Amino acid sequence: MKVVGGFFDFLCTFQGYKMEMDNPMMISLMPALLENQKEILFGNMSEIYDFHSRIFLNDLQNCIEMPEKVGVCFLQRRDNFQMYVKYCQNKPRSEHLWRQCSDCPFFQECQRKLDHKLGLDSYLLKPIQRLTKYQLLLKELLKFSSNGDGTQELQEALTAMLNLLKSVNDSMHQIAITGYNGDLEEFGPLLMQGSFNIWINHKKGPTKMKDLARFKPMQRHLFLHETALLFCKKREEHGEGYDKAPSYSFKHFLKMSAVGITENVKGDRRKFEVWNSGREEVYLIQAPSVEVKMAWLCEMRKVLTNQQRLLRGILLLCADVSSRKFFHNDVEK
Repeated sequence: MKVVGGFFDFLCTFQGYKMEMDNPMMISLMPALLENQKEILFGNMSEIYDFHSRIFLNDLQNCIEMPEKVGVCFLQRRDNFQMYVKYCQNKPRSEHLWRQCSDCPFFQECQRKLDHKLGLDSYLLKPIQRLTKYQLLLKELLKFSSNGDGTQELQEALTAMLNLLKSVNDSMHQIAITGYNGDLEEFGPLLMQGSFNIWINHKKGPTKMKDLARFKPMQRHLFLHETALLFCKKREEHGEGYDKAPSYSFKHFLKMSAVGITENVKGDRRKFEVWNSGREEVYLIQAPSVEVKMAWLCEMRKVLTNQQRLLRGILLLCADVSSRKFFHNDVEK
């Protein structure tokens, strides 16, 4: 299949460069900066290579006479595709290393030996490009499906790949957060992220809309996790390529266990409120569109429902432990 064949063009390049790195005749040309840095430059490319060469290629080749089975292949291997998230998260570090040594004689000689018109950096983008092409392949297959065998699996596979792309995109934003003194993973999986206009009322009591409207809103990038809502400030973008990737300064967070939501705010259908218990702090949030607002409210409702279930479970457990302890003490008496 063409979609896999193009990927193996890059893999030949990957192997070619790694062989030259192990070539004693090339050691004198290799910059000291590259020593013990192969994993950063190539990321987990060997893992992706093994998966495609030993597993996924065979899966797809078995579907040549039965293209309706392609969806099943993707669904069976969906967990394996998480390795692309790891590759993309490493890409900024790889890009930074490449910029520092791309002009050295070693890479120029490697490119000459491999007879490549493009530099290594062009091939390092291939896995990311390949990830987007998978969902295009599935869309094409669905276009020519007639609601017969395999159509449902194709649709589920497309949904899985689109979710993977969203996960990759979200994770690239998350790793760009600086200034938080702790481990962001303690907040649980990242569910949503996006930029909003925000007004803050620190006074206790109901929000006075006419007062808030007089102030210029802050631009904040929000990250919704299972247990917290993070507020970050987007920093200016400079440079080229991955240097232009956004970066964020952490400001503060709200625990979802103590958050309340007002879904509709008079005067603007794009606005909603998030507030602490007791409304000591009220955050008036304006989404880019009504659709974005509704998507966030839907996800936040799920988080709050899960938080309530978890709290009820903890209370029931505590009550059960207390009753057992009381019964035990009563029996002893």
